[in-house]
Amino acid sequence: MPLHRRGPATMSMSDIAEGFIKHTEQTFGAAHPTREKVKSARRIVVKVGTAVVTRGKDQRLALGRLGALVEQLEALVRSGRQMILVSSGAVSVGRQKLRQSQVLNSSPLEMQISGPATVCSRAAAAAGQSGLMALYDSLFGLMDCQAAQILVTSNDFADADFRKNLSATTEDLLSMNVVPVFNENDAISSRTAAEVGAASPFRDNDGLAALLAVELQADLLVLLTDVDGLYTGPPTAESSLMIETYCPAVHDELVKIGVNSKGGRGGMTAKMQAAWMAAQQGVTTVIANGKASDSLLQLVSGQAVGTLFDLEESRYMQERMEAEAQDQDPEAPQQPPNSSRELAIKARDASRTLQGLSSEARGNLLHQIADTIESSQEVILQENEKDCQEAKGKISEQLMQRLKLKPEKIKQLGAGLRSIAAQDEPVGKTLSRMEIAEGLELEKVTAPIGVLLIIFEARPDALPQIAALAIRSGNGLLLKGGKEAARSNACLHKIITDCIAKEQPEVGKDVISLITTREDVDNLLKLDDVIDLVIPRGSNALVTHIQQNTKIAVLGHADGICHIYIDPDCDIDMACKICIDSKIDYPAACNAVEKILVHEALAKDGRLFQLQTALRDANIAIYGGERSSKYLSLPKAPSPRHEYGTAALTLELVESMDGAIDHLHANGSGHTECIVTENKDTAEEFLRRVDAACVNHNSSTRFSDGFRYGLGAEVGISTARIHARGPVGVEGLLTTRFLLRGHGQTVEKDAHIQYTHKPLPLRSEDKAPVAAVAGMELSNGSQDGADRERPISNGQR
Repeated sequence: MPLHRRGPATMSMSDIAEGFIKHTEQTFGAAHPTREKVKSARRIVVKVGTAVVTRGKDQRLALGRLGALVEQLEALVRSGRQMILVSSGAVSVGRQKLRQSQVLNSSPLEMQISGPATVCSRAAAAAGQSGLMALYDSLFGLMDCQAAQILVTSNDFADADFRKNLSATTEDLLSMNVVPVFNENDAISSRTAAEVGAASPFRDNDGLAALLAVELQADLLVLLTDVDGLYTGPPTAESSLMIETYCPAVHDELVKIGVNSKGGRGGMTAKMQAAWMAAQQGVTTVIANGKASDSLLQLVSGQAVGTLFDLEESRYMQERMEAEAQDQDPEAPQQPPNSSRELAIKARDASRTLQGLSSEARGNLLHQIADTIESSQEVILQENEKDCQEAKGKISEQLMQRLKLKPEKIKQLGAGLRSIAAQDEPVGKTLSRMEIAEGLELEKVTAPIGVLLIIFEARPDALPQIAALAIRSGNGLLLKGGKEAARSNACLHKIITDCIAKEQPEVGKDVISLITTREDVDNLLKLDDVIDLVIPRGSNALVTHIQQNTKIAVLGHADGICHIYIDPDCDIDMACKICIDSKIDYPAACNAVEKILVHEALAKDGRLFQLQTALRDANIAIYGGERSSKYLSLPKAPSPRHEYGTAALTLELVESMDGAIDHLHANGSGHTECIVTENKDTAEEFLRRVDAACVNHNSSTRFSDGFRYGLGAEVGISTARIHARGPVGVEGLLTTRFLLRGHGQTVEKDAHIQYTHKPLPLRSEDKAPVAAVAGMELSNGSQDGADRERPISNGQR
């Protein structure tokens, strides 16, 4: 955008600024209401990344783009703003110079023999810094403007005198309308890749720009990149949406960062972290596209360009979102105006009242919930349809099938809840009796764990199932469902808690709370004194985040890597059938097979070829392990421990059952392992020796499931060795306690008591078996509790 570089000598800085505002409004339009701070900013730090200053694959400088950037910077300086530039690109310039030098100083034969030289980044930085600054000097000089280079390292900022001198030098340059051009002095930087982290003041030029913006008290930080702003996913994906104003409470769960920058150290993650760090320190920040025409001028004129990071706007956005949600659906269950601690404490208090109810009362409550869910089918399906419409095009077809509720599924939910209600009483069940001494009897009984925090995937039918298990076992419950099912979860939660309040008002709604924001979950993870167990059912990142951010016991494991070992004594037709079912029945389930271990004898007699043919006919992609990729010419698997989650698996050759067991112990997740053999002795040895939650003989790995095991429902499948292992149903949500009955006995240093420690038989009422449960539908179209994103295990061993 052309601007007059010279005005009348009598014009003041305010006159120039006012003229600039009028000019930009005429060109770009009025400022956006959220960008008033951006528009009024006087001191501005602009960071231009490698993706902007270089062009495409050859990483040569984009001279036209740099020229356009300098024109915009000069225009802003003339408008009365103080501009500070943080520029990448020195390494790219240096590589170009050094490679050109090699060509000029080598013969064609030498070049053909040695090929292109590998240029060290530090050497490239040393050669490129002067060249990059010379270019900026020339470009600014053509605009009658001056620039000055300042090189810094991360270690410099630990020196108070350096920081003082840095501010003084910058102030002097800005007072003379000179543009300081900052860059990290990579040529002498003492940091190694391993040292780049939280202890370092900055890890790349994004971090340097944020640090300078805070240090130099800038009003605005602009991070220019090669995309329009921060997106909820990869910018090229149709389902990704650009975020205009960033709010952690709203967007942390939505944002999925793609690959890092190809040319520089940073990426969108680094930019987002730097932007929010600066915003928290009071510096408004914008991530915008440096390749777009006049993007910097549009941005500074107050246009809604890029993604805004501003503390006040973020808070306002969160408050407005919460208010709008309440206004739009006044019937929706609202989060009580309590702190996270109060929410958890209320769940604990209510759970103690729930535990005190009779078995009949808790069973009747489940019957009432089942009846109400069925009678509310129309409302539930309407809310679910809104979720499905909102998620259309944003989630996979597989996830959409989980999200979608149908009349049959509602009916099956009701039947499942009634089945759980029909179980024999799980709480207070006597496990053992012992006479400690004459007249002193000890009894070990089952008891609820207390308060459970369960974070589950976007599958609304899981909510009433988990709630039913908690009610039957007498536990308090805090639920966090997937965002895609927000309306469905809210509707089902309201139905359940309204039933509790009506049928058992002394228990009340607080026994089951629905958590709606990620911030609430993070706060709850700190409450190890009032929450007893966390069960995350979701992605690897989610499980890892929870394990690393809580002292509460966690049942959470990221992997579901199941193996099938095919023995020489197998029925090959049976083996083919089991392997195909274990993968194709539900490829994304945690109990789907991911690797088939084949005894090498099958490769010699043609049966391995039959297996491969059957797998390919079933449209299963086959990848090779270390041995089979060479022997069978298969594409190599990504790693020895890989969970595909699709119609793909790894096939590997082993020398013996011992080798198979060693392999699955080294590379499995302890979920489900299977052997296919007609030799009963071999099968029994495999079942005895394999250390996994579920071990199968001649049966699909897909049988590892709460419904199929007769548990009725489950909160997940545990690969832990402590507390619960395998599918976790009602019994997995129980612990034990001891009841001691006496007649005035005292210890008194054990001087007057004779210990007998005599086991006592269980009374007839203690021997009643827990009834088998059927009818609980846990997945789309099949009664299956294992069809989830991840299995669970104890993360606090």
